[in-house]
Amino acid sequence: MAHEDGTAPSPGRGGQRPLAVVAAAVVREGRLLVVSKRAAPDVFYLPGGKPGPGEGPLETLVRELDEELGVEPLEPRLLARVEAVAALEGVPLRLTVFGARFEGEPRPAAELADLRWITGRESGIRLSPALRDHVLPLLRRRGALPS
Repeated sequence: MAHEDGTAPSPGRGGQRPLAVVAAAVVREGRLLVVSKRAAPDVFYLPGGKPGPGEGPLETLVRELDEELGVEPLEPRLLARVEAVAALEGVPLRLTVFGARFEGEPRPAAELADLRWITGRESGIRLSPALRDHVLPLLRRRGALPS
């Protein structure tokens, strides 16, 4: 469970260096934007990705949202830092989540298979552990998503 400040305890997986990922939590009309990848089209995540060499979190966010969805984040703000287990790789994950918005309609590109706007209460949709266990509860507590 995430701490009140959005951080979560380490998964404690043998001292392995966590996989660093930056993502955006974009909520419109009580629904969160999630995406799936071609490598695992049945698992949904927040849009984002891994930093490139020398790239800071905001630079990563801007690049990934442009590559994956063709949008630019507006007014990004740090929402949470979460530690969990990466859904595909099964290794420790350190996720930096920014709350953001954007204009226009996102379209899946690059390695993305699909995108959806969810409340987080849908049945039959598989969510990544970090999203399911940390980000959704945080967004509900803050009133961004329905309880």
